Amino acid sequence: MNQLDQLKSFTTVVADTGNFLQLAQFAPRDATTNPSLILKAVQSPDYAPLLKDTVAAHKGKPLDEIVDAVLVRFGLEILKVVPGRVSTEVDARLSFDAAATVARARRVMALYEAAGIGRDRVLIKIASTWEGIQAAAELEREGIHCNLTLLFSFCQAVACGDAGIRLISPFVGRIYDWYKKSAGAAWNEVASSGANDPGVKSVAQIFNYYKKHGINTEVMGASFRNVGQIQALAGCDLLTISPDLLSQLQALDAPLPCALDAAAARAADVPKVSFDEAGFRFALNQDAMATEKLAEGIRLFAVDSAKLDQMIVS
Repeated sequence: MNQLDQLKSFTTVVADTGNFLQLAQFAPRDATTNPSLILKAVQSPDYAPLLKDTVAAHKGKPLDEIVDAVLVRFGLEILKVVPGRVSTEVDARLSFDAAATVARARRVMALYEAAGIGRDRVLIKIASTWEGIQAAAELEREGIHCNLTLLFSFCQAVACGDAGIRLISPFVGRIYDWYKKSAGAAWNEVASSGANDPGVKSVAQIFNYYKKHGINTEVMGASFRNVGQIQALAGCDLLTISPDLLSQLQALDAPLPCALDAAAARAADVPKVSFDEAGFRFALNQDAMATEKLAEGIRLFAVDSAKLDQMIVS
């Protein structure tokens, strides 16, 4: 049995792509998208007609409405392939506006529902800012489930758990990138791999905290740089993996042990903590990596959202 199939025996595998033509070969349960993945997909000849048709069908509508229609159109195509859920992201430029995030999320969900898709099959992706978490808490109370993304710190995870968010996506690879760059010539790849990888350690801490305290928020490791990071998080609730790394896992046949253990986490001595707004902002500020990577991630997604806007109006 290859390692992808082994992984599926104790972790839900999610495909991290906007390329729905690739999905079937990996048989993931869910799929995630983001502005960068959608932008990459619409630049491909395979998907250009889909973009053109969707834009034409909404001619004369405000640009933000057309963008949402494009994102949902991709989501609908993905849902024809995966049996579970698709994550569709709210514009990153709204990351510090809770009210606008809620309004945009409601509209995206309404588009899915108009196409016959139930709320159980869609997650709204929102950046894990304080405002994003508060918006997601309001949406969850309405039965619109959320995937809090660009999550790099323990305080973000704690706040999401306290807010009753359905799922979080801690970014393994971007955490790894920061520490590797920060260490420079002193970086030791071997010593910082597997369970010692800083991104892996972050997700393991969150997983153990949630399981210890009975927090129902699902943990989905994301943004992987190599299969070793995935192997070290086998047993996590979900892992969202790029097609390239899914292919690498399919090519490996060595036994894959379960690395994260919910039962062991429940028996561990892990104190309960919580953050109000001031405490959250201070804790995030004290984590240079998380502060920098959150800001950078929002900027990068905002740039790609603007590029998608430009493709639509041109």
